[in-house]
Amino acid sequence: MDKIEDKLLEKAKEAFSMAIELYNKPTIKYRVEGFSMFICNAWELMLKAHMIKAFGENSIYYKDNPDRTLSLENCIQKIFTNNKDPLRINIEKIIELRNTSTHFITEEYEMVYVPLFQSCVLNFNEKMMAFHQIDMTTIIPQNFLTLSVSMKALDESEIIAKYPEEIATKLLNTNTNITDKILENNDKFAIRIEHHHFITKNKDKATSFVSIDNSADAKVKIIKELKDPNTTHKYSTTSCVKEICTRLTRLGIELKYNGESKKFNNYHFNLFCKYYGIKNNPKLCYKHHLTGTYGYSIQTIDFIVDEIKKDSDNIIQNLKNNLTKK
Repeated sequence: MDKIEDKLLEKAKEAFSMAIELYNKPTIKYRVEGFSMFICNAWELMLKAHMIKAFGENSIYYKDNPDRTLSLENCIQKIFTNNKDPLRINIEKIIELRNTSTHFITEEYEMVYVPLFQSCVLNFNEKMMAFHQIDMTTIIPQNFLTLSVSMKALDESEIIAKYPEEIATKLLNTNTNITDKILENNDKFAIRIEHHHFITKNKDKATSFVSIDNSADAKVKIIKELKDPNTTHKYSTTSCVKEICTRLTRLGIELKYNGESKKFNNYHFNLFCKYYGIKNNPKLCYKHHLTGTYGYSIQTIDFIVDEIKKDSDNIIQNLKNNLTKK
């Protein structure tokens, strides 16, 4: 007979899959409401399975009402005890959305909540692995865990003109509140969606073509843009190493040196920096001139993980040998 926690996990996986499939379906207009309901259901089932394993079956029931199981809010409070944890705040915000969706949902809510949805998807995958050793990318391919995103920006004047005062006020206040929290928290709360455009003379690297010729059909202006390195290069050496370790674990990749398993560390990170000249690449690294410290972009982490995936058995030794020859 299947254990109750195993049944809960099967349903959690199905609810998670439903949330992803529903949100990424272009013909569905019920995306925001549907996603919030299914993803909350997935979290509740998964956390209850974890509680049964850790604390026993009675832990998922109210003490004063043993016939009724705990709500998702109660499960979150028991498992994620730090009420300032960005992951916990993320789920709580999506619960708020689920609870009010029948009254206030408009199509513009997608623009407000999708950064939270994307973090929620990745957080769920991470906790499924940590609590149950289940990698959701074996059920849903990694590329499908990236949600399709509306490119339209939220226009305040358009919202006020389009909706009754109560709904417009609710939407705009929610947008302000979530925007503030995104700035206060890390990517466990929300993954910011940004678009960067670069000019290149290499046509092979271009995805579209423009011209600065006044007679051309498509015109652009070349401008100087100030970028905040605290946003674009927000990772320290320590946080880079931590994220790389997390990704390698999630991918089931074992790093080796001299035939022995090794945990990726600061020494390995510095080998990559020296050999590939990461600190001299402005796309990958920024030096804070006042403090003399370095900040790294997410592309640095992506690059190092990709290189390790190519030859995890020998890459550290090869980097060390090649640097010795220089």
